[in-house]
Amino acid sequence: MARPNDPGFNKVFNDPIHGHIELHPLLVKIIDTPQFQRLRNIKQLGGVYYVFPGASHNRFEHSIGVGYLAGKLAKSLQKKQPELNINERDILCVQIAGLCHDLGHGPFSHLFDRRFIPKARPDLKDDKKWTHEKATLEMFNHLITVNNLKKVMEKKENGLVLNKDIPFIRELIFGKRTDPDHPEIELPYEGRPEKPYLYEIVSNKRNGIDVNKFDYFARDCHHLGIKNNFDHDRFIKFAKVFKVDGEQQICIRDKEVGNLYDFFHTRNYLHRRAYQHKVTNIVETMITEAFVLADKHLTFEGEYEKFTLSTAIDDMVAYTKLTDNVFEQILLSTPGELDEAREKDLKKAREILTNISSRRLLKCVGQFYSAYPADIEDMRLHLLDDQKNPLAIKLLPEHLNVIKMDYGMKTENPIDRVSFYRKEDKEAFKISRGQVSTLTPGHFQEWLLQVYCTAETDGEILALARKNFEQLYQTVTSKKVPTPIPGEFEDWLLQVYNGTTETDEKTQMMARDFYELWLETLTSEEKRALEM
Repeated sequence: MARPNDPGFNKVFNDPIHGHIELHPLLVKIIDTPQFQRLRNIKQLGGVYYVFPGASHNRFEHSIGVGYLAGKLAKSLQKKQPELNINERDILCVQIAGLCHDLGHGPFSHLFDRRFIPKARPDLKDDKKWTHEKATLEMFNHLITVNNLKKVMEKKENGLVLNKDIPFIRELIFGKRTDPDHPEIELPYEGRPEKPYLYEIVSNKRNGIDVNKFDYFARDCHHLGIKNNFDHDRFIKFAKVFKVDGEQQICIRDKEVGNLYDFFHTRNYLHRRAYQHKVTNIVETMITEAFVLADKHLTFEGEYEKFTLSTAIDDMVAYTKLTDNVFEQILLSTPGELDEAREKDLKKAREILTNISSRRLLKCVGQFYSAYPADIEDMRLHLLDDQKNPLAIKLLPEHLNVIKMDYGMKTENPIDRVSFYRKEDKEAFKISRGQVSTLTPGHFQEWLLQVYCTAETDGEILALARKNFEQLYQTVTSKKVPTPIPGEFEDWLLQVYNGTTETDEKTQMMARDFYELWLETLTSEEKRALEM
């Protein structure tokens, strides 16, 4: 079998992020298929490109980068810890998973699966919910079949054992399989159950630290012109495998804990600065509306029949033809011999996309963040109340964009799911937030509400609406703290604030906030008395 790091067999790619990288010939075979080449025409960041002119990179180069980093991390573990018995088959499978992890993305990436499909296909709910990860598994199977890659994969120089390695690659991408009759029950790993740490390389379900994010943090920051404070090369250098709670996990040196906080801060910062930028969401809202209008009037040839934009996900032959070019397909469509209703939809869709191209966009009335979803819901209900009409402009539900942002683990601190080791230790341990810095985040989840109105809104009315929005925000989010508060409750708050009593994370978060607000109501003498 050819070694994945043997320069005599590998092909060299010059990547702007990782420099000159070498890829195994089997990976090149996969890259040179129509199904993978399709990723050249799918923007990595969807509508972000309409805000940041440099964000023109595509899923194609990102996927190559992830494949490369997956191999780099696996080889690093192999070299540092020979006792893990990581072999060349393992490394090649991990590289294939990294390379193919985004095959299922649709036009404009997450716009397609998070915005368009839920609107166009409301039948796909709950256990039938469609995701790009599910489409990736289907496209991966399709790619192997139509390009006759099974025989190539089994060749001596590649050495894969398909009945073992194909399920392994699928699990590396998607995670554990579930029981068909009981989807809530996860089944044991089928591919490499004896090497569970390999499942943390491409898509880490434990704490979210994986090479997929390593690449897109570096690549997105590069193209957006934003500084990336996380150093993935240091992570790879100091990553080792230890047994934690009876299972082998990838752990990291204790001195790298600050680098990991930078990892999650970078993720959050990218969302705030770019991914959830108010104009990004306006553009994606408008593109989604145009796609929904044009959906049933666009056709794509499948294996045996024709499909629409939203039903093409059911046939990989048709789905292979879906790229960002759908935007131009709608924009440049010309009236034909269509019935009146169809032409009306396409005309409206063309107008929306023309407005985007001409920068006639929806206007942002205002936005605000809150750690409490109740504040967001309260604000949303006020804004949609026609009787109160607080903004002096009428809003539709689609003019309110509610976004949940976190560090990857909802309200939890993801660092709590990471184990660390000291230089000479043979055991891993946890590091608490207090051992790192008192300036580390206290909240790990927040909600963002963005409010839009039509592009034609009069300037004076828009200014009034923005002023009224600020007043409404102050009303909804103001917290009235009773003072004085009962002595027993005061003692309990102090215990929670200092971390000396056990309670759940949500209660701790709210108690800390409440306690700090209460402190602001005290006089200097009362504060001094409290400290004594």
